[in-house]
Amino acid sequence: MQEHSLRSSHWFARGGKDGFIYRAWLKKQGIPAYELEGKPIIGICNTWSELTPCNSHFRELAEAVKRGILEAGGYPLEFPVMSLGETLIKPTAMLYRNLVSMDVEESIRANPLDGVVLLCGCDKTTPALVMGACSVNIPTIVVSGGAMLTGRHKGRAIGTSDIWRFSEEVRAGRMTQEELALAEAGMCRSDGHCAVMGTASTMACMVESLGLSLPQNAAIPAPDAARKVLAQLSGTEIVKMVKDNRRLSDILTREAFENAIRVNAAIGGSTNFVIHLLAIAGRIGVPLNLEDIDTFSANIPLIANLQPSGSHFMEDLYYAGGLPAVINALLGHLHKDCITANGKTIGVNYAHAISYNPDVITGIDTPFNPVSGIVVLKGNICENGAVIKPSAASPHLMQHTGKAVVFEDIDDYKKRIDDPALEVDENSILVLKNAGPIGYPGMPEVGNLGLPAKLLAKGITDMVRISDGRMSGTGFGTVVLHVSPEAAAGGTLAILRDGDIITLDVHERRLHAALSDAEIAKRKAAWHPAYPQSTRGYVQLYQQHVEQAHLGADLDFLKGSSGSEVTRDSH
Repeated sequence: MQEHSLRSSHWFARGGKDGFIYRAWLKKQGIPAYELEGKPIIGICNTWSELTPCNSHFRELAEAVKRGILEAGGYPLEFPVMSLGETLIKPTAMLYRNLVSMDVEESIRANPLDGVVLLCGCDKTTPALVMGACSVNIPTIVVSGGAMLTGRHKGRAIGTSDIWRFSEEVRAGRMTQEELALAEAGMCRSDGHCAVMGTASTMACMVESLGLSLPQNAAIPAPDAARKVLAQLSGTEIVKMVKDNRRLSDILTREAFENAIRVNAAIGGSTNFVIHLLAIAGRIGVPLNLEDIDTFSANIPLIANLQPSGSHFMEDLYYAGGLPAVINALLGHLHKDCITANGKTIGVNYAHAISYNPDVITGIDTPFNPVSGIVVLKGNICENGAVIKPSAASPHLMQHTGKAVVFEDIDDYKKRIDDPALEVDENSILVLKNAGPIGYPGMPEVGNLGLPAKLLAKGITDMVRISDGRMSGTGFGTVVLHVSPEAAAGGTLAILRDGDIITLDVHERRLHAALSDAEIAKRKAAWHPAYPQSTRGYVQLYQQHVEQAHLGADLDFLKGSSGSEVTRDSH
């Protein structure tokens, strides 16, 4: 490799005071001069934090990556960025996804890095890091943290999806607080993110199906030694990527996005996949819209039997062959010539992968469930679209008409949902407003609303629910999400009232209120925004510039790329 071909040479091959400063202060850390002379400098973007429990093992994972980088003749430099812990952050980690993407983008661009390894785990860390890296577009590889071991409670396997079941059991009086505490103690048995096909695992599958990681990245459990082996191999691979100048734009083609949509359908991936994939496409400059999610999901059955759409766990997926076995089963539906991080095509990487357990990974002709994917709905409630995940919904509610029971915001919902006087029955449709990007703010995972206590007591387990918010990838039910425009932006959702008749028809891709255009216009003319509005800082910036859900909820000024070149020095 010629020294001038390295981006880092614009720092370390310099003469005069600038080169002196760039080199001397790195040498202060005990780095010999030869390490900075013509070697690829690889950044390790680490989202380790004690406030992000899913990523608590990333220090050790980073050491494995470093071994691979050194082995291949590069030099690793680890750096931190803001870490988003889904389980602790209020009001929602999604509020800060775009902020982290800015942190990542500017950290990569401003520093002498020839390539970067993204250490991703908890839900928003993956899209945030990929979005930021896309806007710089240097050689990049992703290493996911892996899922935790399957939980155990009273002799049976449990995972994060069971939290929602336990919660309803407690509210219905069928489970005590003491029993809930016992389940809590058995839920999280090791390092790693959620043990089901929630958003974190969906994001790990997304990056592998896009070609941004090595094969098997998605499903190796966090505590398995194979996770550290993959991390070391990824460190070796990023050095090769720099030498070949294989950048994100070479991998993230339109065809790669179509592949990822089809794989997401086959695994029963989270609805959050939609909003993150659209945002990533916007950063790398690939035209992709909400309708594409529906189009390329069509005719792809569910072949991974995993919670919340099925019964097994991420640990089981790995033992059954991992995502490679799923991709192999889908090769006839994929663009097999898409290039991946290791320079090989999807077709070559996954040609010989097989399923070792047909109960976990079925065949394309003998699917676990013929219903899969994410359906995009349109109608006068969601002019720009809404989404629903049929594989996690109740078949009897996929075509349903009922009276709206409307909650103006999450506080209104919490105040009234268990009121015995609430006028609601199992045929009603629960509607939550002001849970969107602007209105909450940040679009939290509150869309899978708990059912009214008096209906739970009757044995009702599902109802149609509609909101402009999101749902945890671990959640389930007949839940319509990401309604766009959101209520806070003046969409039709904002003017719905108790008793309005709503029809959901998933087969027809339709979500409609029985209101005339004139009545909708009349109500909108009298509507006034009623949501918290920040007056300072990042949250104010976010509310002023965030795009709607159907566009990926990125900040409008972050679309596209500023590239990797920095021409001015700091001294």
